[in-house]
Amino acid sequence: MRRSFILLVISFVFISSFVNAQSGEIRGRIFNKANNEGIPFANIVLLGTEYGTVSDENGNYVITNLEPGLYNVRASFVGFRSKTSFEIQVTLARAVRLDFDLEEEASELTEVTVSSDFTRSDETPISVRRLNTNEIERYPGGNRDISRVIQSLPGVASTASFRNDIIIRGGAPNENKFFVDEIEVPVINHFATQGSSGGPVGILNVNLIKNVDVITGGFPADRMNSLSSFFEFQLKDGRKDKMFTQMTLGASEFTISNEGPIGEKTTYLVSARRSYLSFLFRQLGLPFLPTFNDFTVKTTTKLNEKTELTFIGVGAIDDFVLNFDVPDNETEEEKENRLYLLENLPISTQWNYTTGLKLKRYRENGFWTFVLSRNMLNNRSFKYFQNDESDPANLTFDYTSQESENKFRAENSIFTKGFNLKYGVNYEFARFFVNTFDRFSFANDGTVLDVNDKTFFNSYGAFISGSKYFNNERLLITGGVRIDGSDFGQTAQNPLNQISPRLSVSYQIKPQLFWTSNVGIYYQKPAYTSLGFRNNEGELVNQLNDIKFIQATHYVTGIEKVIPEKSRRFSVEAFYKRYKNYPSSLRNGIALANLGADFGVIGNEPVVSNAEGRSYGLEFLAQQRFFNNFYGIAAVTLVRSEFTNPNTEGFVPSAWDNRFIISTTAGKRFRKNWEVGARWRYLGGLPYTPIDVATSSLINVWNLRGQGILDFNQINALRLKPFHQLDLRIDKRYFFEKWNFNWYIDIQNAYNREAEQPPILVPVRDDQGRLQVNPNDPSSYQTKLIPNPTGTLLPTIGIIVEF
Repeated sequence: MRRSFILLVISFVFISSFVNAQSGEIRGRIFNKANNEGIPFANIVLLGTEYGTVSDENGNYVITNLEPGLYNVRASFVGFRSKTSFEIQVTLARAVRLDFDLEEEASELTEVTVSSDFTRSDETPISVRRLNTNEIERYPGGNRDISRVIQSLPGVASTASFRNDIIIRGGAPNENKFFVDEIEVPVINHFATQGSSGGPVGILNVNLIKNVDVITGGFPADRMNSLSSFFEFQLKDGRKDKMFTQMTLGASEFTISNEGPIGEKTTYLVSARRSYLSFLFRQLGLPFLPTFNDFTVKTTTKLNEKTELTFIGVGAIDDFVLNFDVPDNETEEEKENRLYLLENLPISTQWNYTTGLKLKRYRENGFWTFVLSRNMLNNRSFKYFQNDESDPANLTFDYTSQESENKFRAENSIFTKGFNLKYGVNYEFARFFVNTFDRFSFANDGTVLDVNDKTFFNSYGAFISGSKYFNNERLLITGGVRIDGSDFGQTAQNPLNQISPRLSVSYQIKPQLFWTSNVGIYYQKPAYTSLGFRNNEGELVNQLNDIKFIQATHYVTGIEKVIPEKSRRFSVEAFYKRYKNYPSSLRNGIALANLGADFGVIGNEPVVSNAEGRSYGLEFLAQQRFFNNFYGIAAVTLVRSEFTNPNTEGFVPSAWDNRFIISTTAGKRFRKNWEVGARWRYLGGLPYTPIDVATSSLINVWNLRGQGILDFNQINALRLKPFHQLDLRIDKRYFFEKWNFNWYIDIQNAYNREAEQPPILVPVRDDQGRLQVNPNDPSSYQTKLIPNPTGTLLPTIGIIVEF
């Protein structure tokens, strides 16, 4: 942070004058979404201003002489639905490229109004929220990280720790899937938990993101393998005229991105980031020091007027070391907590990448989309007793695994007036490699697992979906069905066992007032850590147990009111999700749906597909997109999340049962490009499972594990206190003729609120650090439970330079 402050001061000294010339520019193309043909004489207006123009005979347009700032831009043409892009940042340094793909209206009558302003679409008419790049960048407490920014949306919860675990409508973190330009990217966070999700920092550079749609219900049939949500990221296209560079220096990393043309037909985007998070963590006195690097690249090639080829690459390299420095003025409780972490945190390294090609071929009434991609995750984690590596006999586990997938997808989209049809197929070949030595996880029965093997999986699927308007476009019916199969289990092999129908009905009660309902059955593969788990005899244990696809049935209904002229939206939705065939552990009798918000590996154990679950609740949303220099969003969620477990009776609260979630975010842009924003969130306390103190304290148990063992006969029987936090942010922007400069101050947890976490069990030590035997029970150590709070005031100063 000190280096960031010095650079900020130097930058202020360097900035001596502001250029007032109004030469900002927006240019782009208006075209028919169905066939990519330009729409001539379409209207393009900057809402709330006198600026506007019409497109030429090829659909191209340009608006010049604009003052730097944020604009909401709307494109419209008779017979097409209007579309608005919010918060388009105009600068002097470069022209903004803004294209609009408009959809033809089904009805020629004018008494019914349908707008795309808030991403209502025929395929997903319910439970869809959109965030653009400016909303992500300025989000208070978000640190330019999309995984944190989406916490402002209804139905989205998170853990109170510094991790990016995303809990959608009471579902586990591993129930979300991520697509970048229609190419699946399985990992979007550094130090992700294998078999789950999360991690402390996002991989994707917000500089490159155009917008992201978060779909939490009514899933389209062309998306597969998720139970709670889909994230659809759309990256920007590179500049067509010349190179442009952006550099960002924040509290935890340095990022540089560059874009521009490669010849006449190809543009590119590239980004690289290097962290110095270890420096920040050392200053905070944390016992672990992470380092991460990531990259993103995109090229777009227009082969001809009807054919476009897109390539993306996303990857990360993560490292992790322990910090044995002793902080100044450390309390006895802080010391015990630090020693516990130093003795129990595994050492982890991880790298991953995704590469993909997307070919889109247009014709008169639609287009074909072909996607070919490959992704790979390499995860290494090892642990010595008390992290003492001096004696090889102290090794408790050493785990290395690789997940690699090769995917192909072909889809055909057909558009006619009032009716759309889409169908496609997909195939996936996956390889799972594992090399593990583990005497920690199976300590109860004395088993030492020692496996080195690989497993191959084939997965396949197909879908068809359609949407049709009735009653002069008041009524929209959308339906689809997909089937999926895989050879990881006997039941899963037959796609007819995984038939996935879905149906949505949307009715426009009056202009811009909609009632929408959806019902659907969705399937997701269990984690590769479970599918590829082997015993010492080399048997695929869970395949022998006939592990199945996890099933979730969704019921959603809601009412939405949109006020386009003021960029406002109000909605209320009720949801109910019912889970079947969730894997549960044969070792401790807990549904894996309760796991995932910690570092390590989830699912690498014997499981059986016998757990059930349910989550249900209400979501309320009030949103003001950028209008009259103000923006705001308020979301309230009431939710219950419950699962069965083999060693409990009936449904019990899951680990994600927040029950009550509030998130409010608001900001104001002032004169001379000052902007102030604030976010306040409230999370109901999560349930947790208490520690079995008596068993954990046994000398033979503690000498092997070095930490408490949970009492799974009391799964989630206790509950943490509620958590709330205030985040603040101040931005100041300067626009020069050939470059831009922005500095910001971001304050997380402004009133320094500590969040309660489950207590940890630590041994009692003497002055020399030796563990003390319980005088009343010579077979046990003396132990005690100590508080484990998290959360601290975290100010950040950052600068962004564009040229």
